[in-house]
Amino acid sequence: MSTFSQCAGSNDTSTPDMGLRIASIFIAFIASFFGAGFPVFARSSSWIKMPGYVYDFAKYFGSGVIISTALVHLLADGVEGLSSECLSDAWSGYPWAITICMASVFMIFVMELVAMRWGMSKLKKLGIYPDLVHSHGLRAHPTHGPFSDLAAVSDKPDDAAGESNARDPESQTTPPAAHHDQRVQQLIGVAVLEFGLIFHSVFVGLTLAVTDNFTVLLVVIIFHQIFEGLGLGARLSTLQLSDNYKTIPLTGAVLYALSIAIGIAAGLGVRETYNPESATASIVSGVVNSFSAGVLLYTGLVELLAQEFLFDQEMSRASNGKLAYALVCVLLGAALMSLVGNWA
Repeated sequence: MSTFSQCAGSNDTSTPDMGLRIASIFIAFIASFFGAGFPVFARSSSWIKMPGYVYDFAKYFGSGVIISTALVHLLADGVEGLSSECLSDAWSGYPWAITICMASVFMIFVMELVAMRWGMSKLKKLGIYPDLVHSHGLRAHPTHGPFSDLAAVSDKPDDAAGESNARDPESQTTPPAAHHDQRVQQLIGVAVLEFGLIFHSVFVGLTLAVTDNFTVLLVVIIFHQIFEGLGLGARLSTLQLSDNYKTIPLTGAVLYALSIAIGIAAGLGVRETYNPESATASIVSGVVNSFSAGVLLYTGLVELLAQEFLFDQEMSRASNGKLAYALVCVLLGAALMSLVGNWA
């Protein structure tokens, strides 16, 4: 088939497996929600007893999945889309996909930096993040917000606080303000991760809806969404929120599951007119995939690997065995997701 005929599209709009394609909306939703929702329910439920090492597996395995998704799935697809023969020489003469990915990394970094500073400023105004909470007997009395459960930290009398510091040397070097920093940073990091995965899932669903090799791709994408969901769900479940905001993790799992369902539904709606080989489709897909690759790459390396391995106090004091277990889980997640990239 010539390049022109590929870019012009095909007149064959028959869809013999339309019933299965419609059912895939619900199948993909359930698979995605299971992956993202199971860690959330397991963490909060009293009747689901999941051993700690299993939960750690899901968390670290998910980190490897996210990084592999960024490079093997998204960036590779972005390079392919923006290198299509349907595009003009202006696109093929420059590595646009790599550049967009790099710009996305810097954009997310700046956005997170601004969000952190703005968030700290708002917490100070609410009295939740006092600069001098650990000196001169100053007190913070937060009455609302996702971090209001930290109020008790600074409500101790000076004598009680002194006794606590004497019994717990770590409390002398970790003021309450530091815990606020960690929680805000964690919340922003999970929000960035969710943003990147939702973008990615919408286009995965769109691709699934319009592909001819539907059955094989559906099976692969089910595993793809479960693996990604485990990584997201493990992070959602670790968010430390007050009772008024306990629904945030579940909401995040639902949004992740809905994104691929929306992508499939949209793809089925435009299937008869949408040509994935067209110039417009290649540009849109290439730009969005490259942008999402930067989001997930930043999240995977900075928010997940760096935070979990380099800056986490618990991991710094962990045994060599636990560290090795965590590293193997990360590498296994990256390897399996890279293998899935052979088909999706």
